[in-house]
Amino acid sequence: MSASYLRIDLIKYICKYIRMNGLQALSDPTRQRIVEMLAGGALSSGEIASRFDLSAPAVSQHLKTLRGAKMVSVRADKQRRIYELNPEGVKELADWIARIRAFWNPKLDALEEALKKDKA
Repeated sequence: MSASYLRIDLIKYICKYIRMNGLQALSDPTRQRIVEMLAGGALSSGEIASRFDLSAPAVSQHLKTLRGAKMVSVRADKQRRIYELNPEGVKELADWIARIRAFWNPKLDALEEALKKDKA
């Protein structure tokens, strides 16, 4: 195998497994609150930071993590940075949840039926 194939494989590995995903990003309660705030609409970084008892650099790090996980996107508006939910990242997370739900719903329905039969 040539060195170029190894590099391509390494890049694919890094892109797929190393990059933080939405679940990892949302493991922090502060980032969860930021996403919940942005579900109501776009906010500037200053507006987001004003709702926390954290330093602006700390909030900035949380926003950076959410950007890296494709959960939020940012655009410049003069001197301000405007953050909003990134539909692509939110869809990835929603799709994953739908797959888990599709797995468990039939099992939980069967359990419910079995419990009803036992009760009767």
